[in-house]
Amino acid sequence: MAHKSYAKSIDLPTEQVFHNIRNAKRFAIDIGGSLAKVAYSSLVKKKSTMVFDEPDSFGSNKGSIYNVSETDQENIRLHFVKFETKYIETCLDFIQANLIQSKEFMMDKVIKVTGGGAYKYTELINSKLGVQVDKEDEMECLIKGCNFLLKNIADESFCYMRHGNPEYKFQGVDSDIFPYLLVNIGSGVSLCKVESESKFERIGGTSTGGGTFWGLGSLLTAAKEFDELLELAEKGDHKSLDMLVKDIYGGDYSAIGLSGEVIASSFGKAARCARDTQQSVPTFRKEDVARSLLLCISNDIGQIAYLQAKLHGVKKIYFGGFFIRGHPFTMHTITFAINFWSKGEIQALFLRHEGYLGAIGAFLKGMEEEDAERYSWGENLAGSSGLASPKQINPRVIEEMANSFTMLEINRLDRALLPCPLLLDVIGYFPDTVDLTQDKDARDYWLKCFADSATKTRDLAIKSQAHEPDATERADKFLMKYLERLKSFEQNPCAYGSLTVRSLLDTSTHFLEEFSFTDIFSQQKQVENEQALRLLASRLKTLDDLPPQERQLQLVLGMLAGNVFDWGAKEIRTILETRQFSLEDAQEKLQKRPWLFDDFDAWLSRMSQPKPYKCAVIFCDNSGVDIILGIFPFARHLLSIGTNVILCANSHPSLNDVVYGELLWIVKKASEVCPILSDAMREDRFKIMESGQASPCLDLRLIDENLVATIKEQEADLIVIEGMGRAVHTNFDATFACDALKVAVIKNKWLANRFGGDMFSVMFKFEKGRKVSSGTGLNTCTARR
Repeated sequence: MAHKSYAKSIDLPTEQVFHNIRNAKRFAIDIGGSLAKVAYSSLVKKKSTMVFDEPDSFGSNKGSIYNVSETDQENIRLHFVKFETKYIETCLDFIQANLIQSKEFMMDKVIKVTGGGAYKYTELINSKLGVQVDKEDEMECLIKGCNFLLKNIADESFCYMRHGNPEYKFQGVDSDIFPYLLVNIGSGVSLCKVESESKFERIGGTSTGGGTFWGLGSLLTAAKEFDELLELAEKGDHKSLDMLVKDIYGGDYSAIGLSGEVIASSFGKAARCARDTQQSVPTFRKEDVARSLLLCISNDIGQIAYLQAKLHGVKKIYFGGFFIRGHPFTMHTITFAINFWSKGEIQALFLRHEGYLGAIGAFLKGMEEEDAERYSWGENLAGSSGLASPKQINPRVIEEMANSFTMLEINRLDRALLPCPLLLDVIGYFPDTVDLTQDKDARDYWLKCFADSATKTRDLAIKSQAHEPDATERADKFLMKYLERLKSFEQNPCAYGSLTVRSLLDTSTHFLEEFSFTDIFSQQKQVENEQALRLLASRLKTLDDLPPQERQLQLVLGMLAGNVFDWGAKEIRTILETRQFSLEDAQEKLQKRPWLFDDFDAWLSRMSQPKPYKCAVIFCDNSGVDIILGIFPFARHLLSIGTNVILCANSHPSLNDVVYGELLWIVKKASEVCPILSDAMREDRFKIMESGQASPCLDLRLIDENLVATIKEQEADLIVIEGMGRAVHTNFDATFACDALKVAVIKNKWLANRFGGDMFSVMFKFEKGRKVSSGTGLNTCTARR
């Protein structure tokens, strides 16, 4: 049979490559001439913490107010594995051995296959897996995959600037991705205008593409491989062959705005050289020839793409295909061409996972045929490969990384996530205060900070599952893998998008989940919630006995003091581990007024007005003292003056932050203490909702769709963001269409110094809502710092 001639890899794929393949439910394949991609879904087991609304009368928690238990859950994960097509037979053998139960079982099963190999390898796939091959249109799959990544994967798209700091400028998640131009550069070039999930058309193309570069390059330089040509081009100087404007005019042609360095004629000097020296074949360095050829083809592709974008009124152009493959110099030449032809109006955009577009699209087509419900998805940082470092400019090094087994893993989220409707400008919104890819001093500090705390995290993970015999082994694996990732960020901070404190926290969470640790602070939170609930009645009475103006200050001071109880801050953790520490102790630690950021007087003036707000949305932070003795009294006061309150907690655990499931129970117990809370709950004026987040930070581009709908229905006119992660590391610069209150105590000395303060400096920022200007909504790299 034909498949016997296919090459096999000497290294068999392993479970380290095909994660969870024994639990796979559905798969698809995209087979190109050089690279093949296998896509499959699996059920991944994970731990989840459950809070029960009754004490455990017989267990170790006898006498506790509530009980906590861990349970096993399953989550759907998408896996994408990329490898050289010549190894496809071995990979199919591996899939057959680990996935296919029997030929009889697979007889009625269908596999989605796209790419040129969908036709070439039909017989091989059918004979190996015993499935029917359903061939899917390659362009349709590419576009479906591109739409999926742009809407679901943070920092999927980026601009590349060869001499920038950093070289990659990521665009973030964009909920409004249409229209855009997808330029797929393979052997030839296809240009598709994409207007919606289902509407697209091929609007042009050119036969001068990657095949042209490879073919002409092989003839002109004798190079045999595509990446060998790129390596030559990287080392070359095109000016020895290309005729520049200055070669014709002696300098700039200022009358028509052309710089003297602009290429007037690709290979123009080669013709002159041959004529002037009477040589039949001019002698040029092969490196210079390769560079001139690459620039010639890139400039033409860039001009065609720009003209089509201009003709169709499209501002975003994404480039992909075998010609790109993450090669820095190739991205540089395309970027230069687009910038030149558009005069800087349009920037070339690239995709972190562009090699998986076809596989994702083919897989989604099969999945949608069985399940029409739409979900949101998020990248699993612990199971995905990152971008190659732009410092590794040797194409052979990048080729080795691109052609080796690389992975992408995506988790299905509980619900769809949408942008917060209170943001002033969703497209211009960037949650993170500091981009560590740009700020080396900050990057060095935070990488060391997270590395230093990793062992403590490991110890907490073991303690949280002390009854599990393999807890120590799994925790040690977490520590090793996480430290490896932190080390890699020192050399390549752009591997997974913009490196920020938020992404570092997310990475830690993902690695913990990878080794079945979901909520390592659950026991600590239980203790602190119970202790704080016992103090709530006396705290409310103390506040009620104060005169109105003094009560306003004490409400704010209580909220600030509560925010001190943060186990994620190293300095605070030391205090909490070594001594008894109360709300009053924390309040004594606070910076005295005037605070580092002090808008309290403006807030007091606003609150003195009759019923100042219709509805407040509060994004809360820590469990225990913070939520119960800090936030509850503040929310209670708003309710007492006629303001509806939406209290938002994380959907999933992170550090000692309160989680939605816990908050439901805590509010129920607090309502038994306070009639104001109880009445508001009964009247549906006090709503507890999940944010859709799983981080101490807050990305308002991606919050739970139910929360978005409620914010709109309630006509919220105040947003309160509490905590160092949510209001300092993220959203410090965020602007809103409604009034905003950003409240935090800075509990990190290095960070406080950055702001010109000290430990326990107070941030109390009250910002009036702004009107949306007609000029917002630009989607360019300049929208990001």
